[in-house]
Amino acid sequence: MDLLDYAFMQRALLAAVLVGVTAPAIGIYLVQRRQALMGDGIGHVAMTGVGLGFLLSASPVWTASAVSVLGAVLMELIRRYGRTRGDIALAMLFYGGMAGGVMFINLAPGGSNANLTSYLFGSLSTVSPSDVTAICLLAGFVVLVTLGLRRQLFAVSQDEEFARVTGLPVRALNLLTAVTAAVTVTVAMRVVGLLLVSALMVVPVAAAQQLSRSFAATFAIAVAIGVSVTIGGTVTSYYQDVPPGATIVLLAIAAFVALTALAAPLGRRRARAAAAAHPAEALAERAIPAARGPHGKAGV
Repeated sequence: MDLLDYAFMQRALLAAVLVGVTAPAIGIYLVQRRQALMGDGIGHVAMTGVGLGFLLSASPVWTASAVSVLGAVLMELIRRYGRTRGDIALAMLFYGGMAGGVMFINLAPGGSNANLTSYLFGSLSTVSPSDVTAICLLAGFVVLVTLGLRRQLFAVSQDEEFARVTGLPVRALNLLTAVTAAVTVTVAMRVVGLLLVSALMVVPVAAAQQLSRSFAATFAIAVAIGVSVTIGGTVTSYYQDVPPGATIVLLAIAAFVALTALAAPLGRRRARAAAAAHPAEALAERAIPAARGPHGKAGV
């Protein structure tokens, strides 16, 4: 493949693989917690970090990571203690993050809104060696947390009260989930973009859930889908000269639609197989409604 002859494409493909692994890995916990749009909010806050990086002549990936982590912690605290005005506080945080990014980048020497485009929607040619180093380190942290603490994070995501009763540090695990989501956003912003990263956290997980209900299988399938669409989108972007972030997200949505269409006949086939394996139970289930009257009472 001629694209591997170019150093910038080698960096882009490596970053794409890391994004494909990390985004669904943390996304599965956000989906379980019904916080599917958390990544979108963190992406807005991360814009301030990107602008700050340009203003301070520092790496935007690291400054965005720091600001995103701070924003994610504030989001978690608002979620827990915000009560009735929590939604207003979150809105101010999100829009303030966007405004701060635009302001800082325009105050930077030679900065303009055009510099934000590659961070908002992803860009293959601008992934630098220093970006790859930062992405590798941050991705390693995400994988370590999502796999090493998978049992604890899953328990908290399913039922906080039960997890608290069992002795798990629920507050610390919630904060760790928020921080890991923030780190994932900065890992993905060079490939997918800040405005589209939330889709890569959620859509592969939703697609995987069409085929499996177990956590381990859903996790594995979601990561496989994530890696497939990020590599496919990156390669397509190179050959067709289309935006990488949009291409990756559209491929993820296409995978969701395809797996949803495939899941229906598979579900019917499994039901028939289960009925064939336990014919007596199936006959009993069919006989129960026939033995009841129109109002659910037993017939005479």
